[in-house]
Amino acid sequence: MEVIELRQTRELRVGDTLVSAADRTYEVTKITRVGRGIRVQYVTPDGEAGRFTAAPEAVSRVRAGGTPLAVA
Repeated sequence: MEVIELRQTRELRVGDTLVSAADRTYEVTKITRVGRGIRVQYVTPDGEAGRFTAAPEAVSRVRAGGTPLAVA
């Protein structure tokens, strides 16, 4: 069983693996400050790119250790 950490958006780093409530994974590829928010760009295991914008204090589920998808 993998360990999931809860982190604020401001603590995310490129290479972190986000885990959704449905257990899908997303690898963080870029983080950009946008106004008072933070834009997080990611890629799915299928190679689809996406992004979301969140408040710096918003909480995300992150695979402990930041293991990249290619290794998982």
